[in-house]
Amino acid sequence: MELRGTTILGVKRNGKTVLIGDGQATLGERVIMKSNSRKVRRIYNDKVVIGFAGSVADAFALEARFEELLQKFGGNLLRSAVEVALGFRDDKYTRKLDAQMIVADKDMMLVLSGTGEVIEPEGDVCSIGSGSLYALASATALMENTDFDALDIAKKSMKIASDMCVYTNDHFTIEEL
Repeated sequence: MELRGTTILGVKRNGKTVLIGDGQATLGERVIMKSNSRKVRRIYNDKVVIGFAGSVADAFALEARFEELLQKFGGNLLRSAVEVALGFRDDKYTRKLDAQMIVADKDMMLVLSGTGEVIEPEGDVCSIGSGSLYALASATALMENTDFDALDIAKKSMKIASDMCVYTNDHFTIEEL
């Protein structure tokens, strides 16, 4: 899955979780359609934060299914994520979705894909999208070598990603739990 036009980063440190996303929406490889898209937001009574990358329509479909299951399972993040994945494994959905999401609550952060994967990051950092490797490398280095808080790590890492990835800009949306 080739994801272009966004970078989403999740950072957990000292009881705080931050999701940050850039605002660039790219049409194909040559046109920036919008520079202030909002791809990070709160759901489930502001207790869960999500950030998405990939095809917009597919990302909205993945988000809607996850949010539906979050309601059904009383806000249980892991159970809702697993049920989304099981839906793909059981062929309840007619197609795979070209999208990924980072979902987080006060306790847990996960990466969900539109093909049925649920991944709990090995560390307290995860990222998706076109600039994800830049953001992930930066955040990992800052986690290991500084005392910065989650918000500072997220901002500094996304700035580095936006300076390196042509599909990522520095108009950030930030949500902190």
